[in-house]
Amino acid sequence: MSETTETTKAPPKLKSLHGMRFVAALLVFAFHGAISFVFTDQTVGGIYIWLTSGASAAVAFFFVLSGFVLTWSYRPNDTTPRFLRRRLMRILPVHVVTWAVAIVSLVAFGAEVGLWQSLANLFLVQAWVPDNSFLDSANGVSWSLSVDLLYYLTFPALIFLARKVRDNLLWLALVATVALVILMPLVSKTFLPSTPQWLWGEGASWTQIWFVYLFPPVRLLEFFVGMLLARIVMTGRWIGFPLTGALVLTVIGYVLTTLSPWSFLYNYAASMIIPIALLVPAAAVADIKGRKTWVNGRKMFFLGDLTFSFYLVHDLVLKNGHRAFGVEAGPYGGLAGPAWSTPIAVLFLVGALVASLGVAYLTYRFVELPAMVRWSLTKAEKRERAAAKAAKAAAAAEAVEAVVAAEVAKAKATEVAGKPQDEPQPVVSS
Repeated sequence: MSETTETTKAPPKLKSLHGMRFVAALLVFAFHGAISFVFTDQTVGGIYIWLTSGASAAVAFFFVLSGFVLTWSYRPNDTTPRFLRRRLMRILPVHVVTWAVAIVSLVAFGAEVGLWQSLANLFLVQAWVPDNSFLDSANGVSWSLSVDLLYYLTFPALIFLARKVRDNLLWLALVATVALVILMPLVSKTFLPSTPQWLWGEGASWTQIWFVYLFPPVRLLEFFVGMLLARIVMTGRWIGFPLTGALVLTVIGYVLTTLSPWSFLYNYAASMIIPIALLVPAAAVADIKGRKTWVNGRKMFFLGDLTFSFYLVHDLVLKNGHRAFGVEAGPYGGLAGPAWSTPIAVLFLVGALVASLGVAYLTYRFVELPAMVRWSLTKAEKRERAAAKAAKAAAAAEAVEAVVAAEVAKAKATEVAGKPQDEPQPVVSS
């Protein structure tokens, strides 16, 4: 990244995108609740799984959003070490804590803990291995951090590339990148072995699923889509597609994904990449123009703050809460818990959601936030920020003093103007 001293004005906050993060994380929670198999009524359980079967699109949304936001907030005077320090301190403390909790809970419930799988999970390289045992090791959802890590490490090169694209070619570059995302399932089916078929793969092997869903270089395309979208908005080349229309297309795309009229390999990202590519910039533009949306209020912004911690703790809460009622073999291997009648199962899922939010708040308050405050900035950066804050406070104080002085002067002038003058004495002639 550039070492130049060039600076630019800070961009406006994208509160709608921040709030949407929580909605996407909630969809992931719903899907993981579905595959916990807590319903004895298989019809109800099947409908629940079907309704949430498009939840993989939430991860694609996260990746596009991350590419957009980091490009939006990029400043040429930033340095690579500073950038990496901030990003790593954003994800690693919560990851390490949840990894440790996952290992302890697996041991406590008598599950097998693979050494190499657990270490791969800890060091965030599990998504590079085409073996499902590495995905399910420790805290399974942390596989996406493995992709995030690659993005952070390659961001300096990617931002250089994105900024080198001429403004009038940005849409062409975006279309080409989106096309690559859509082509990845075809590449997987054409060049990777289709056997042995995976349990829920509908004709696909785990290797094919891994390539489309987990392999970091493939998912990096979605980050780059977000980067190009940010540049399109920043250069004033956004087409003005309305947020409401983008939301409608996103819902339609999600429904089509659950119906799966195509190979399910497309459901991980390809089927939803176009609606997402419209939704993210449309929400950003709404924020730039100061419009009120259903996701940029104070409550949604707070839930957006909790999203990262919620994402990393929710599956642990679901799995361990489920096993706490009795350990049973899961339908697809591993350890699970009992199934219940529909009312009890719904009560469990609602309780798990509330518990996940509570644990997420505690994790955010006592792990994520303190770590970012303490370690994300160097001592020099902290001094710079403190000096800037002090200068800003001094300027504000001077402004207040100037206003007060002006008001005092105005009051005195008014008082003098309203005071009666001494009447002249008549002249007496002698």
